[in-house]
Amino acid sequence: MLLPGDPAAEAELDAAENPAIVAAAHPSASVAWATLAEDALDDDKAVTAYAYARTGYHRGLDQLRRNGWKGFGPVPFAHEPNQGFLRCVAALARAADSIGERDEYQRCLDLLDDCDPAARAELGLG
Repeated sequence: MLLPGDPAAEAELDAAENPAIVAAAHPSASVAWATLAEDALDDDKAVTAYAYARTGYHRGLDQLRRNGWKGFGPVPFAHEPNQGFLRCVAALARAADSIGERDEYQRCLDLLDDCDPAARAELGLG
């Protein structure tokens, strides 16, 4: 599945706009939620990261389904518009691991593997 992306949100993030402002203006843009989640993880705010990542994950699932994805099949990391969703899944995995939620951590890793076997390595989850 190849998502269409959100060029306006991506451009704002590329221009160093505050990701919270971007997420508020473009709430369906997983890339903005991924940035918020990753920033929260960098600040050792695992619960905040978990919330941001889960929001972006669900927004990405909504987009995938609207574009014909049936809950399985490839979501290639190499396609840049897919990366926001996949980054959210990876951030959710990291946050879940940080708070001891092993089942969620494993579900996220499994989803990444199902979407693209190379995604984990690309996202630093080896």
